Amino acid sequence: MVWTTYNTYVICSFAAIGGGLFGFDISSMSGVLGTEAYKNYFGHPASYRQGGITCSMPAGSLIGALASSFIADRLSRRTAIQIASLIWIFGAILQTASNGVALLCVGRVVAGLCVGIASSIVPVYQAEIAPKEIRGRVVSLQQWAITWGILIQYFIQYGASFVDGGAKNPNQGTAAFRIPWAVQMVPAVILFFGMFFLPRSPRWLASKDRWEEAIQVLAHLHGKGDINHPKVLAEYQEIEEALRFEREEAVTSYKALTEPRMFKRVLLGMSIQMWSQLCGMNIMMYYIVYIMEGAGIGNELLTSSIQYIINVALTLPAILYLDKFGRRPALLIGSFGMMSLLFISGGLQASYGMPNPDKTDKSISWVVKGHQSASKGIVACSYLFVATFATTWGPTSWTYPSEIFPSKIRAKAVSLATASNWAWNCALAFAVPPLLWNINWKMYMIFASFNAAAFVHMFLTAPETKGKTLEEMDSVFDSGRPAWKPVPTGSRLDQLQADIEKGNIKVSHPLGKRPIAVQTEVVETKVE
Repeated sequence: MVWTTYNTYVICSFAAIGGGLFGFDISSMSGVLGTEAYKNYFGHPASYRQGGITCSMPAGSLIGALASSFIADRLSRRTAIQIASLIWIFGAILQTASNGVALLCVGRVVAGLCVGIASSIVPVYQAEIAPKEIRGRVVSLQQWAITWGILIQYFIQYGASFVDGGAKNPNQGTAAFRIPWAVQMVPAVILFFGMFFLPRSPRWLASKDRWEEAIQVLAHLHGKGDINHPKVLAEYQEIEEALRFEREEAVTSYKALTEPRMFKRVLLGMSIQMWSQLCGMNIMMYYIVYIMEGAGIGNELLTSSIQYIINVALTLPAILYLDKFGRRPALLIGSFGMMSLLFISGGLQASYGMPNPDKTDKSISWVVKGHQSASKGIVACSYLFVATFATTWGPTSWTYPSEIFPSKIRAKAVSLATASNWAWNCALAFAVPPLLWNINWKMYMIFASFNAAAFVHMFLTAPETKGKTLEEMDSVFDSGRPAWKPVPTGSRLDQLQADIEKGNIKVSHPLGKRPIAVQTEVVETKVE
């Protein structure tokens, strides 16, 4: 029998390595763009050519996200993450061995399949494992792992850029990009083998009528191994009732996605992932080197790395406080802040920039020269933008979609939401290089406007979900209450647990010693 850990933080932190792979892939491009080895070997890709290379990964991720629910629902969330790990290793091998743009793109598509699966299923797995009190915190670990993956891979690439005379040496060898692309395999190997020591999702086990296993997992997670612990009994009752209700409706999970009461949630989940891309963070992560070059920064690789450090450091406060602060304020404050910073940055570039006088430079067409204050302002806005995203939309955009759907459609709905992320990620990865080249500073105004639209959309449609169990989301979304009005405080689970402790309600389950039938009560909660 394989030893298994049931510490929620350990489980969700380790599973978040899947998010780390996403981060590795994001900076697997940005760190090599400024090296002569990459430019010479792949024929100085720019504009549409570079856009095509970059977007091949999110194109694969889109396919992976759409396929993820089939794997996760049939084989389990844990197995889906392990399959994703194996796919990543194969993709990394292809990228490392690439002999031209074609094989590089194939390798990035294969790696993207992994990222699509992992980015869809890891938050679902975390949300189904975690208690409601810390669900936002542990699902946010996905975003933190992404930032760590970006940072670690960027510095691996920064170190590799010094091989063979450095990044500016026209005769630099291919080790400058092959080494960091090969190192990407290491976390995937760790993730694959480590997942054997983590439990399967209790909600997935319950959905397959493997109740004995589900109850044992719940007992280890929430009752210190006691299958008759009041919290375990309350969790069991909540899950059992939710599954029974779904089965009594006798609606297929695909048809349920299109029912009006669910369709609005599906659209909300997809929209949140869409806005997380259209907010402009895509530019900052993939093409920050181009931005720093245009601002006239001396060592753009080193200056860019500061941004990745900010991304890691300031995701941590969101992890610690998201369950107290709430999802809705994070979305609204984040949209407003990012909108303001993009307008300022675009205004500085419009006022102090000019067409690039160096006609041999095929990567940037608009530069700021001779205005150090303006250049510093652009860099500061970039840093503040990343800080704003890291503390608000970064973790919330993964947490919110993973918790708002019922068990029957959760994997499929989250896969659609994540597919939305990757569809827009793919489009932007392809479009941003030519946008930077053709419309320059005006691109910032476009993305600032997207943030303004996201602010209005979230204000009107995104209710608060903190403190509620996954099984209580129906009452949050189907109450008819406008999104901007506060939801009732308290949780049905807490009341149920208290009633079980007092003996007011008796709950029996397949492994329990209490043979009394279930008798439920409707618990009213009031707005404070």
